[in-house]
Amino acid sequence: MKKHKTSVRPDAVQLPPPRPFAGPTVKGRGVVNFRSGTAKDLAAILDVDSNVESWSSCVGFPEADHIGHLPDFRMVDTEGTIWIIDAPDHASSQQSDLEGLARDIGAVYRLVPRTEIYSGFRLRNARDLLHYANYTVTLSDRIRLLATLDEQGSLPMADCLSVLRVREPVAAVAALMLHGFLEADLDEALLGPETMVRRIRS
Repeated sequence: MKKHKTSVRPDAVQLPPPRPFAGPTVKGRGVVNFRSGTAKDLAAILDVDSNVESWSSCVGFPEADHIGHLPDFRMVDTEGTIWIIDAPDHASSQQSDLEGLARDIGAVYRLVPRTEIYSGFRLRNARDLLHYANYTVTLSDRIRLLATLDEQGSLPMADCLSVLRVREPVAAVAALMLHGFLEADLDEALLGPETMVRRIRS
């Protein structure tokens, strides 16, 4: 088959490359926009980090315009510190400049190492939990489970599910974990019936 050359007009609009779909989030603020799949994975890790208060896509960092680098996220931790964060696939040759520019606005710059995202089971557990980010737990079920954990101290996941009366008890436990009522070890293994669940006290 004969191939035909196609020409592109100089003034033709060039569409940006597709970006990873922004799924549910509990700590993301504003319009969520991911530069890459790795950045999306980092966002999932931020969503299940108890030290993170909120994060947002870094839509502007004018201080770094002259070096042509737009970081992935602006994050605020629970102590009020502002972080300018990049996923590991967005390293800059001018990292020291980025660190200095962040300091100038009272923030801390950090390039997150790949191991913090992809080592262990945290990312897989985070993805599983975030499926239920928008699930609403009834007041009666929340009180019932928290009161039981007050009495027992901690319970296996299977026992937590048996306490609840909703049709989707897994969704209820996941939502309570995401919204800071419950905690479990997300690093050592995939969440399962034997995973120990504890109440978080503010």
